[in-house]
Amino acid sequence: MKIVAQVKLLPVSAHDADALAATLRACNRAANAASEVAFARDLKRRNVLQEAVYHRIKADFDLGAQPAVRTIKKVCDAYAALKANIRAGNLGREGSKRRTRAESKPITFRENAAQPYDDRILTWNLDAQTVSIWTTAGRIKGIPFVCSPEALKLLAFRKGESDLVMRDGMFFLIATIDVPEPPVFAPAGFLGVDLGVVNIATTSDGEILAGRRLNRYRKRQRDLRAKLQKKHTKSAKRVLKRLRRREARHAANTNHIIAKRIVATAERTSRGVGLEDLSGIRQRVTAKKDQRARLHSWAFAQLGAFIAYKAQRAGVPVVHVDPRNTSRQCSECWHTHRTNRVDQARFMCRSCGTVLHADHNGSRNIAHRADAVWKRGAVNRPSTA
Repeated sequence: MKIVAQVKLLPVSAHDADALAATLRACNRAANAASEVAFARDLKRRNVLQEAVYHRIKADFDLGAQPAVRTIKKVCDAYAALKANIRAGNLGREGSKRRTRAESKPITFRENAAQPYDDRILTWNLDAQTVSIWTTAGRIKGIPFVCSPEALKLLAFRKGESDLVMRDGMFFLIATIDVPEPPVFAPAGFLGVDLGVVNIATTSDGEILAGRRLNRYRKRQRDLRAKLQKKHTKSAKRVLKRLRRREARHAANTNHIIAKRIVATAERTSRGVGLEDLSGIRQRVTAKKDQRARLHSWAFAQLGAFIAYKAQRAGVPVVHVDPRNTSRQCSECWHTHRTNRVDQARFMCRSCGTVLHADHNGSRNIAHRADAVWKRGAVNRPSTA
């Protein structure tokens, strides 16, 4: 299976940092020039686009042969991704308008957008924790990098391209890792996981993971941004820029912790993980004005993706089930009625009298449904137990 590992580059001089930044600018300007040709002449395949623009972008933007090839491939990949998103309808609620806008002009790249590197223009020395990388100012050798011990171990399985990324004046390399995938075991039941806005995740064991604390943090960040935006001062803008991605990093870290705990519990108890299929929920669900920010900052897709890939690495099966009425159905007697859900936190069955935390009840229903789906054989079974 393929995952990514991120390392932070530590340029030893201002010259090296300027060379990396200038390289990103040159590559992305070349990508914009290639994109205009691809759009105007409908040359979206790599071979035909390379024949049309290769020599021009090499000469005009001072690129080497291999960086020019990588830049052209980046443009073709961007158009392929756009076409796939249009075909799959992944353009949001105003999909037709966004599709028209996307198809009416060429794709553009930011000056500091990521640039792919292959082994011809990027060399890793894992023992010394340094890289040798091509730039428009020449090849720079011995640039140190830092990363976690786990990421350093993963880099031994690195395969394919690595992306040079610039964020807030810092440089990162994001490497593609091809790690061996263990066989999926046959589960003895399922651990249901109910994803929510107030409580981010609740398991069928009754464990509530990261609820109000994360929501309070997000509210503080929103209030702080609103306060700074009203000031219109240079110092306020500097603080806003510094805080720009802090909330996203915090949410991603929280989701990693939750996903790791869920998968570890399922692996330890020889169970699979049951999740709701929440694709398109933002288009299906309507919310009051004061609730929209909470709904649209709900990173359930990211958490679900983290659970899926961590489970895949551990050989834990994951089953997605229909979310319909999981919050209204009693997990004891299966009686379903909207009045069973008394409020956000309480569930009280009108038939058998069962009283549970509402999210706990929902997660138990998800576990039952995942087990039923698995037994019906509606998912891929493991080749070996």
